[in-house]
Amino acid sequence: MSDPDDFDRESRLRALEERIEKAKGGEPVKDHSEEHYSQAQLAWRMVIELVAGLGIGFGIGYGLDTAFGTMPIFLVLFIFFGLAAGVNTMMRSAKEVQKQQLAREAGTQEDETRGD
Repeated sequence: MSDPDDFDRESRLRALEERIEKAKGGEPVKDHSEEHYSQAQLAWRMVIELVAGLGIGFGIGYGLDTAFGTMPIFLVLFIFFGLAAGVNTMMRSAKEVQKQQLAREAGTQEDETRGD
């Protein structure tokens, strides 16, 4: 058998949920997991860009050293070039994401000023 207090508690809980929904304006709740995954994807993208730059620099340097018989010279030189290229690509990706975020924030501020 259910207790009368349980029924009263459930109805009060439903009423509270309705008041909260009204206070929020009926906007859907943003799922934070999507934002988390996009940040993780961005981090992995940057790591992969850096490692790819290093790998390509290593490959070119090793190939040139093998071809010319000067083992560490081109290898070290092109590893540094690969590192610089990887960091450059990472910075470009960060600027791109920052530009998208600023555009998104500007769009939400426009909506707030219009009174949507």
